[in-house]
Amino acid sequence: MERYDKAALNALPTLEARGEGSLASTLRTLLFFTALMIMLPIGLYFSSKTYVFEGVFGMTNRDSYFYAAIVAVVAVHVVLALFVYAAWNEGSRQWREGKQD
Repeated sequence: MERYDKAALNALPTLEARGEGSLASTLRTLLFFTALMIMLPIGLYFSSKTYVFEGVFGMTNRDSYFYAAIVAVVAVHVVLALFVYAAWNEGSRQWREGKQD
């Protein structure tokens, strides 16, 4: 069995608390982008199909499906890029905070 000194044992709760805060922040970011990934493309698909392509541009129903799908795919890629950017910055911030300790 390994022996731990008091300083090492006193440092454990702070490391666990920082890990739980980091986990909560990561989970909150993941849930936000998951909701955004579901809501934004679907919302943009139907709203652009109805209001933009059929309403403003006067396209047929068949053509508006095609262009609305392109809008939804672009929205998915934008959300994915934003998620990667947010995850990269969160990871580098945690690394910098750990580096300074």
